[in-house]
Amino acid sequence: MLRRSSSSAAKDSAKRRSSGLSFDEFGFAVSKKREKKLQRRCHDYSYPQPNALKVKELCELLSYWNGSSFICRNQIERFIRIGIPPALRGRVWKCLLDVDTVRVSSDFSYQTCLSEIRKPLVDLGVSEYSIISAITTLSDKENDLGFGQTPDTHSAALSSMDVALFRQIALDLQRSFPTHRSLMGDSPEAIEGQAKLFRVLTAYAKYNPQIGYSQGMSYIAAVFLMHLGEEEAFWALVVLLEKPKYLSELFDSSVKKIQHQALVFQQLLKHRKPQLFQHLEKLGVSSLHFVMQWFLTLFTSLPCWDSVLVIWDLFLLHGLLAVFRAGLTILQLLEPRLMNMTEEAAVLPVLLRVPVDFAQYSVLIPALWSTEIEEWEISCMNSVILEEMAEEQSKEKAKKDSPLPPSSDEQREKRPAVEPLEQDRPSKKEVEGSGGKNVFARILKAAQRYLADAAKQNTAAKAKTSPPARSSPAVSRQSKKRTSVSFTQAQRRRRSQNRQTQSAAVGTDGNRPFPHQDPDGGTAEDSSQVPLRRLRSGPVGRVARRRSGVQSNRGRSLLLRRSSAQSQNPSSAAQAPAPAPAPASTSSRDPNQASVEPRESPQRNLSPGYPPLAERSVLSPYSGSEVRESQLI
Repeated sequence: MLRRSSSSAAKDSAKRRSSGLSFDEFGFAVSKKREKKLQRRCHDYSYPQPNALKVKELCELLSYWNGSSFICRNQIERFIRIGIPPALRGRVWKCLLDVDTVRVSSDFSYQTCLSEIRKPLVDLGVSEYSIISAITTLSDKENDLGFGQTPDTHSAALSSMDVALFRQIALDLQRSFPTHRSLMGDSPEAIEGQAKLFRVLTAYAKYNPQIGYSQGMSYIAAVFLMHLGEEEAFWALVVLLEKPKYLSELFDSSVKKIQHQALVFQQLLKHRKPQLFQHLEKLGVSSLHFVMQWFLTLFTSLPCWDSVLVIWDLFLLHGLLAVFRAGLTILQLLEPRLMNMTEEAAVLPVLLRVPVDFAQYSVLIPALWSTEIEEWEISCMNSVILEEMAEEQSKEKAKKDSPLPPSSDEQREKRPAVEPLEQDRPSKKEVEGSGGKNVFARILKAAQRYLADAAKQNTAAKAKTSPPARSSPAVSRQSKKRTSVSFTQAQRRRRSQNRQTQSAAVGTDGNRPFPHQDPDGGTAEDSSQVPLRRLRSGPVGRVARRRSGVQSNRGRSLLLRRSSAQSQNPSSAAQAPAPAPAPASTSSRDPNQASVEPRESPQRNLSPGYPPLAERSVLSPYSGSEVRESQLI
C-alpha cells in the first residue's frame, strides 16, 4: 500500500507540473529559475540555422543518397558543420543508418512481435499504456514466480524472464527524459510516448535475446522516437546495437564490453593528456566512474540539447570514433578546472554533470571540430589493454601453478649476503620513466602491427582485384633494369678490349720521344698521346685535361720568358752552364734522382736564371697530363 500511495502521489505531482508548462523547440519543459538548477537543462540554444538555399541543397542530397559514396558522406559532414535543420534530422539519420534497407532485408516482423508481447501482458492484467503504474504488480508477480508460487493457470504460462524484463523496462521509463513532452506526465501524448518506448525496447529484447535489455538503451530509443516513427526507431536501434561501427562493442548481457572500452579511453587519455590523467589517478578518480554514463547514453546527459544532437550527427556518420572524440573534447575543456580540484568528491559531480558553460554549442562544438582522433590510435590502445590483460592472466595462472612458497630457512639461504646500497637502487623517477617508456613501446608496437595488417589487407585486396594474366609493372621495370645493366656491362667490356688493343699497338711503336717517370719511383715507362687520351676519359679525366692545359700554358710562357731573357743577355747566357740533355733510356738515369725530381714542390720560385727550370720546362707540357685519376680523387 505504501508503494501504491507513493506512485499516486508522484502522478499527482506530475499533473501539477504538466499543467501550465511551456516547452522549448526541442520539446523540453521550460521550468522556473528554482527548478532549472535541479533539472540542469539549458534552453538558450545557439546552434546555426542554415538558409533556404542550403536546406534545398540538403534535400537534393538526401533524394539521391548513396551510403557507400564518399562524396555523399563528405557532403553530409559539410552540412553537419553548417547545421542540420531539426525538421530534416530524421531523414538524415535514416539515410546514415540505412534503415529501409535493413528493414526490407530482414525476416523479422515488428507487428507480429508486438502481438506476442501483448499476450503475457494480458495474462498479468497489465496494459502497455499504464506500464509505469503497474510496476508494483510486476514486482509482486516476479517475487511469486521466484518463490515457485503459481496461484492460477494463466500465471503458470508466464516466465520469470518476461516479468523481470517488463519490470526493468518500466523502471527505466521513469528515468528517461522526465522533462520531455513525449514522456512527461499523464497527458495523451506522454502516455502514447511511454507506450511506444516500452514496445520498442521489449521488441528488441525479443529480437536479440543474447543482448536482451540493458540500462542505457531507453535513452537511445527515446532519442530515436523524438525524430523517427515507432518502427523506424526500432530498426535504427537494431542497426546501432549490431553493427561493429557503432555500439556493438558497448552493449552486452554483462558490463564487460563497456568496462573494456572505458579502459581504452583511459589509455587514450593517458597518451593525450598525461598530466590530467596523473592528477585524476592521484585523486582516485577512475574513468569507469564517468565514461560508462557518457558512452551508454551517448552524452544525452549534457544540459545543452543542440550540442547533444550535433554529437549524435557526428556519431551516426563516423561511428564509435566520434564518442571517443567527444569524451576527449569535454575533458580538454574541463582540464583547467579539474587541475585546481583536490578532492574526489568535487571532481565526480563536474564530470557526471558537465556545467552549462562548457556544454554550450558555441564552446563545445568548435572544440569538437578541432579535436582529431584516428582509428589506428583506438586500435593501438585496444591492443595495449589486451596485452596487459593477457599478462595479468598469465601471472595469475603462474601463481596458481607454482608450488608452495619456501620456508623461512630457505628464504634466508636464498637472500643475498650483502644488500645493495641505496645509491645503487633505482629511484622512483627512473621507475616511473621506465613505465612510461614501456607504455610508449607497447603503443609503438601496436601501431606497427596495425600498419602491417592494413598493408596486408591492401595487398590482398589488390591481388584479388588485379587480373592474373597481366604482369605487374614492377616485373617489367625489373626486366628493363636488368637489360640496361647487361647492356652497360657489354659496353664496358668492349671499351676495355679497345683500350687493350690500343695499348698493345702503342707498345710496338718505336718513336718514344719523352720518358715518363712512375709516381711511385719505380721503373720508367714510355708514354704517347694515345694512352694519355685513354687516361683522360671520364669526368675525372676532364679535370686532368683542364689542369694539364693550364700547366702546359704556364710552361710555354716560362719558356718564352727564358728565351727572351737569353736574347737580351747573350753574355750571361753564354756564361751559364748548358742544361743536361734528356736521357735516352731509363737504364742510364740514376734511380735516386728519378725518384726525387717529379716530387719537387710546385711552390718553388721559378727564375729564368736556374738551369733546372729548362729541364722542367721540357717535361711541363706532359707532366700535367700524366696525372692519374686515383691521385686526383
